[in-house]
Amino acid sequence: MRALVWIENPDAGWSCSACSWKFPVPTFLSDPAARRAYDRLASARFNEHACETVPFPPEPMVNTSKEPPFVERVRKLLKVGYKPKDAVEIALQDVALEHRNDSKIMAQARAAGEAFLRRVREGLI
Repeated sequence: MRALVWIENPDAGWSCSACSWKFPVPTFLSDPAARRAYDRLASARFNEHACETVPFPPEPMVNTSKEPPFVERVRKLLKVGYKPKDAVEIALQDVALEHRNDSKIMAQARAAGEAFLRRVREGLI
């Protein structure tokens, strides 16, 4: 579904809700009759355009995560007196709360927790 929407910014004008098509406001458009004519023209051009020919440009995915690595979470808990197994369990609960039980992230956290506990049992940590 697409709709003709009004955009209020420096590039004010009519725009398509489904793609990057725009119909900018001409400069010095202040007369009400000219404004109505502009609106009719924008509507006609909107109906003529094909969204597939003017798609939104892809936005790059940027990782802005500032969360600490799983092992760092566990080490902080160990410093305040938790046992390794309890610290891993609490850190797993934190990750589950933060990521709403995202299965991929939870699998990574569980693997990191198991690896941490294995290293503790082997005396490497």
